[in-house]
Amino acid sequence: QIATGTSELRDITKMERIGAHSHIRGLGLDDRLEPRVNSQGMVGQAKARKAAGMILKMVQEGKIAGRAMLFAGPPSTGKTAIALGARMAQSLGSDVPFTIIAASEVFSLSMSKTEALTQAFRRSIGVRIKEETEIIEGEVVEIQIDRSLTGATKTGKLTIKTTDMETIYDLGTKMIDALTKEKVLAGDVISIDKASGKITKLGRSFARSRDYDAMGADTRFVQCPEGEVQKRREIVHTVSLHEIDVINSRTQGFLALFAGDTGEIKPELRNQINTKVAEWREEGKAEIIPGVLFIDEVHMLDIECFSFLNRALESDLSPLVIMASNRGMARIRGTKTRSPHGLPVDLLDRVLIVSTKPYSDDEIQQIIQIRCEEEDVSLTKEALDALTVMATQTTLRYALNLISCAQVLARKRRAEKVDVEDLRRGYGYFMDEKRSLQWLQEQQGFLLFEEISNDKDAMDVS
Repeated sequence: QIATGTSELRDITKMERIGAHSHIRGLGLDDRLEPRVNSQGMVGQAKARKAAGMILKMVQEGKIAGRAMLFAGPPSTGKTAIALGARMAQSLGSDVPFTIIAASEVFSLSMSKTEALTQAFRRSIGVRIKEETEIIEGEVVEIQIDRSLTGATKTGKLTIKTTDMETIYDLGTKMIDALTKEKVLAGDVISIDKASGKITKLGRSFARSRDYDAMGADTRFVQCPEGEVQKRREIVHTVSLHEIDVINSRTQGFLALFAGDTGEIKPELRNQINTKVAEWREEGKAEIIPGVLFIDEVHMLDIECFSFLNRALESDLSPLVIMASNRGMARIRGTKTRSPHGLPVDLLDRVLIVSTKPYSDDEIQQIIQIRCEEEDVSLTKEALDALTVMATQTTLRYALNLISCAQVLARKRRAEKVDVEDLRRGYGYFMDEKRSLQWLQEQQGFLLFEEISNDKDAMDVS
């Protein structure tokens, strides 16, 4: 039988930190998918955000699997931010897979390009599996444990009740150890999974809330369950197709999910899993959830990867593919052909293209204010205006990077707010792209410069 794992695989501790897009909370759309001026960390790009919201709505309704869309626009216009906003949007639901990769990752992994893309595709397709299990749920009335003279064997009885009935169960050594490990006492409301023997402590019964016991402030009180002690319950958990692939791969096994080095998986195994999942769908045991795969800097893929994408998008098991590119007319990697956005024309014909445009001065100022709040930095009014002008003359990313640098300089002079002088000093320490190019031209005779060759692997400089 195909192993599926459980949703516990997703309970991974996340480290809190301030990143380039940590201020993004969603797409900032209202119930009618109209973009708000400044909401959930999103500023401007109203048309692109609304287009992303429409796509998410169709994903939620399961209408747009196997499609592709492309965010195209200059650098620093919010393409990745919109994709992350789509990820954070609550409309998708917590069990809809959302995978983000950079196109260059495909070439850096220890596997073939098509295998890396296949794994990314299957990470973005969820399988919602429904299982029925028998559980014992009720309030513990009494636990009796009898030990042999040598202590080698233990037997006991567990008395458990609901509001309607009371039952006594015989306990073996393993169940006694499990109850001892969970520190189950009389008055606790517990749930026992009969298949696995797992014991879950739901809390203390309200009937025991007045007992003369020392209880912590975090003690949780619950009502005594109703109905029968033993009942059937439907459990729903969602795993991705890639997780099922890895768990059933004999060469990798279950622990490869945590190690990350899954290696290449045989196509025969994937075909077997696809067949089994199709059977589950026919029997009503499982449901396919097409997710979203976001490929950043998609122009870095080569012609072989683009050919694979064309074929993969026609597959029955295919997610929504969102791509981003900041290229105009560029050479398709692996060929001498130039094409819009660096993508082949036949792939461009399949995608919905959404354009992003440069931010206005007011929008840049709002973004700077949001980043200052995220990084807990206070700017004077003059410093905010100066940083806005700096962003328009250099780049928005450069201006945002100066915020934390200027804060360090302000702390050095023991000031509570960042002033224009702090920004000026930071501007002097760190060069932007334009000043760096000017400096290179001044150093023509001192630095070593590499000649650009004309072979097929040379980069376009237009």
